[in-house]
Amino acid sequence: MKRTIIDQKFSVAGQPSPEEIAALGREGVALLINNRPDGEEPDQPGSATERAAAEAAGIGYLDLPVTGPTITRAAVEDFSAAVAAAPGPVVAHCRSGTRSLTLWALGEVLAGRLRRDDVSELGARHGFDLSGAVHWLDANEQ
Repeated sequence: MKRTIIDQKFSVAGQPSPEEIAALGREGVALLINNRPDGEEPDQPGSATERAAAEAAGIGYLDLPVTGPTITRAAVEDFSAAVAAAPGPVVAHCRSGTRSLTLWALGEVLAGRLRRDDVSELGARHGFDLSGAVHWLDANEQ
């Protein structure tokens, strides 16, 4: 699992294995957010396996599956609320981390903590293409 730290509370990752989830628990991660729909790839563990591994590791777990075209304002708000409420570090994951970072960046823009014009640079700085987030904002920001 490749993990990218975004700030002191939040990081994004690719698909973790159950063993890697256990290691996150030993690190003190408070919440694991899964942004992958079950069955996206044949070898992914799936949300039931992830939830069991997270619970065994003492980590909170949120299953919030999205795809780029299906991100809704409600999903962004649910994601942001979960990150804000977590009592410690949060790791959000999808296949590569892009969807998870997109949800975080959209929430930050909607909350006024990140400027829309800074989204692409944020992504580039961390090695992600956030053009989908910019397109989402163009279509949905009011």
